[in-house]
Amino acid sequence: MFDAIVVGARCAGAATALLLARKGHRVLIVDKATFPSEIPHGHFVHRQGPRLLQSWGVLEKVVRSGCPPVTSFTSDFGDFPLTGTDLVRDGVAFGYGPRRALLDHALLEMAIAAGAEFRNQFIVEEYLMKGEAVTGIRGRSADGRAQAIENATIVIGADGRHSSLARAVSAPVYDEVPRLTCWYFSYWSGAPLDGLHVYIRGQNVIFAFPTNDSLTAVFIAWPLSELARVRASVENSFMEVLRSASPVGECILSGRREERFYGAADLPNFFRKPYGVGWALVGDAGHHKDPYLALGICDAFRDADLLATAIDEGFSGKRRIAAALAVYETARNSAASQLYWENISLARFGPVPEDILGLRSALRPDPEETRRFYMAREGMIPPEEFFNQENLRRLKMRQDPATATRL
Repeated sequence: MFDAIVVGARCAGAATALLLARKGHRVLIVDKATFPSEIPHGHFVHRQGPRLLQSWGVLEKVVRSGCPPVTSFTSDFGDFPLTGTDLVRDGVAFGYGPRRALLDHALLEMAIAAGAEFRNQFIVEEYLMKGEAVTGIRGRSADGRAQAIENATIVIGADGRHSSLARAVSAPVYDEVPRLTCWYFSYWSGAPLDGLHVYIRGQNVIFAFPTNDSLTAVFIAWPLSELARVRASVENSFMEVLRSASPVGECILSGRREERFYGAADLPNFFRKPYGVGWALVGDAGHHKDPYLALGICDAFRDADLLATAIDEGFSGKRRIAAALAVYETARNSAASQLYWENISLARFGPVPEDILGLRSALRPDPEETRRFYMAREGMIPPEEFFNQENLRRLKMRQDPATATRL
């Protein structure tokens, strides 16, 4: 009998298992995949993600893997490149872009070292139920030679947006928005970009950053309505967008593509109720959104931390488990909602608001204020230290004194 069974050993599941095991709970992790292995997903970690990795002792492993810290952020909304530099706090950079095989495996190794049991290439065939309560799993090894029934106080679905556990318990979905974009990406050598680059060109966004093996990861999004056209000639479509985005496109095109193109279009937007009797959801299983703001991994880490705390409080008797899990849902939604709706707005490729363009123009001649702007956006300083009426009015005065007096 386990305290917790975690279905899915990628970043959300491995992080949850790691935290529960460190709290002294008996944890089983299962995954149908082989580890380490890549998956065709984005892998930029920012916002609260790097700080959580550091607090768990995993960030050092990421850096030792050859993944460079990302300490600058350049954005271009069709106006001009605006760069914030020295985005570091307490020795932690604002972002890191480790390949998923490395990141997921580092977390999984730490979970195993903390005492979690891991079963590789294990396929969950059924969730065991007693009334409405989930009590365990029945599954088998990928080759079918070994079968097992395992019971647990709680079963955690960390198995992605199409979670089998969410289906089994009919987890309610809310704040759902239809798919908005399609993405393709690949990796270039000989294109050494300094930091994260986000370029908007009409109804496209380019997202590029350094990753392992001295490669640059390059992601491009189109509206979902463009999927058939882009899919018919991915390389031509990709290069066309890059050529429209100087100087970042020129830098990438001067290098050499080292891998095939990977694509993603099954990108729903939703929240799911993340708990019930004997079960919980974490990561994309409980909350999924378009990759526009690259929130997936950092949100998964945040929610793993929240869920592990809630489960520990329930197991220890500090709260009733149902009450603790209700707090988890409330805390998750409170932390995620504002950025969720901002992300959806951006993924619709509407025009950039004039006040945003005006603020960028006011920041352009001031590197220190630009640095504070990006640090506030990334949660490295309290947002209100930058985004307060007095500071915004002062910045607007540089651009348009008449407008600033009306703020």
